[in-house]
Amino acid sequence: MPSAPSSRTSTPYVLGGGFRWGFGGVSWFGRGAIALLIVVLIAPIRGLYKATGSSLEEGFMLVFPNLVQQGWVPNRDFLHLYGPTSLDSLALWYRVFGDTLESERTFGLLQNLAIVAAIYTLARVSGHVAAVGAALVAAMFVMTPIGLTALAWHGGVALALWATVYGARARATRQPADWWRAAIFAGLALGFRPDLVVALGLTLAFLLWPLRRHASTLLIAFAGLMVGLLPMWWHLGRAGLRTAFEGMVLEPVVDLRPGRELPAPPSWDKIDGALQAVAEEPAPRWWLPAPQASHQLYLWFWAVVIVAIGTLVFAAWRYRRATTERPRETVESDETVGERDGGSFVPLGRTELLPLLAGAVFGFGIIPQALQRPDSAHLAWVAMVSWPILTVLLIDPIRRLVPPLRPSWAGATAATALIGIVMIVICPFYTYRMYALHTRVSIGQIPPPFEIQRGDHRFWVGDAAVARAVNDMIPDLEALMDDGDTLIVGPGDLSRTVYADTYIYWLFPELEPGTRYIEMDPGLADQAGSGLAEEIAAADIIVLTNTWSGWYEPNASIEQGSQEHNRAVADHHCLVQSYETNLVLLFAACEGGGGLDPVTIAGRENAIGGGGVESAIP
Repeated sequence: MPSAPSSRTSTPYVLGGGFRWGFGGVSWFGRGAIALLIVVLIAPIRGLYKATGSSLEEGFMLVFPNLVQQGWVPNRDFLHLYGPTSLDSLALWYRVFGDTLESERTFGLLQNLAIVAAIYTLARVSGHVAAVGAALVAAMFVMTPIGLTALAWHGGVALALWATVYGARARATRQPADWWRAAIFAGLALGFRPDLVVALGLTLAFLLWPLRRHASTLLIAFAGLMVGLLPMWWHLGRAGLRTAFEGMVLEPVVDLRPGRELPAPPSWDKIDGALQAVAEEPAPRWWLPAPQASHQLYLWFWAVVIVAIGTLVFAAWRYRRATTERPRETVESDETVGERDGGSFVPLGRTELLPLLAGAVFGFGIIPQALQRPDSAHLAWVAMVSWPILTVLLIDPIRRLVPPLRPSWAGATAATALIGIVMIVICPFYTYRMYALHTRVSIGQIPPPFEIQRGDHRFWVGDAAVARAVNDMIPDLEALMDDGDTLIVGPGDLSRTVYADTYIYWLFPELEPGTRYIEMDPGLADQAGSGLAEEIAAADIIVLTNTWSGWYEPNASIEQGSQEHNRAVADHHCLVQSYETNLVLLFAACEGGGGLDPVTIAGRENAIGGGGVESAIP
């Protein structure tokens, strides 16, 4: 029988143990589980680096940090609906590693891995195999909805989860340094996504409540939070409090919400989200029987909400009923506990349940993400916390109820398999199918999507016609432009700014964006008096795309805004060239204008949803 490791090596990091590399003291079950996790994380990465990019979201994460480097201020100089810290971080990253797509996606990969590592660290209270099981569940949600796009949500959640790790560790160690780290991570997380304030507030309040009379601890936590928020204070000073409040609160919550929200629960018989519909036409291959895509979204929505609430209730109930504050003498080697004590086991005590309960509190706090727009990305953004925590919480009940599963590795494997089977039944298209797709690209079984390239800037799209149109446009625009000219990119109908191919700005860094609406959203850019018409009139070059002309969602995005923006194109610009049946339109400023209203130019029918679209997905 293996000897028990020392206290220092057996105590998980989240409970105050030391941080170390290597497999010292780890059982063979644990080593095998960790090796499996590494393989699962690595398998799709090559494919993810060549995955289809989100034209708007990934586009502005490529463009905005470069503007920040040039002195542009979010909210004041360009529309940005999230916190400034993600842009500041990427601006620094691009300065060191360049602003290539690979550089941006490497940053996104690090964010994803930071989430998985935080889940693993919280779950380590139940052993290495349990931690790997939780991390595997998290990976299916973290790596699939947005790939490696370096969005602020993943960065904010990663920082918030590490704030939770250090808060739980501080409760065990009672060390001011851990509270300091927890608060700094929390402040940085709020700088990425201010809307994490509810989840982080609940989590930190739970962790600090027993110490509410310890003034020194509260002071340290407050000071750390202020330090973590330094990028936010700097931003408020540059943009102005009113401008920043409008950009980070009023515009995303009040102005944008009617044009982006989706029905909750999702419709049973159809897919409500336009981007979700694009992903299903044509859909990647799936080999097992499964509900229709719309049925999966409906079932998954209810599962996400129920699991987030149920995990919190279950964790709180177990925490209150736990019979001991003392952690088990050895957590790290408990993969063999069944052999050591004749099949009995010691359930998690309060000390060990505390990190899981803190994670459950955070997972409950981010439920609004699933309620406001229940597409697969937002559902995954909530599930990637609660579902892994539930996996660990199920281990002790399974071991108690099923004697053959008394060894910890067996209980952990069974709990992971149970959650994995639920995912296969409820949401395989949005987890395993996307994971399989990227893995198949990684091993060369299927080709990557279609490439658009100018110099060292490349972007991947899922439609061959779009790639041809933009690649054909690039030399024409190069011949037309002068350094310092202003460029505006928008949809073919500027009275419905539902989406935009923002990455085109990034392809032409010599040109200056001629509008604050680089990110185009319904209810903002398309409204009368938004200022877009005046910006169009002053712009040197206009690129309009009908890629998203078939956009339909059951919200305010179907409503037309002001026609003044289309008239500004007609009055001040002439059509230079169109590409792929008016899929892309190139305009240049001309005296008196060409009189051509872009909304009257028929684009490719149903451009967003197919209609003969060539796809990279077999």
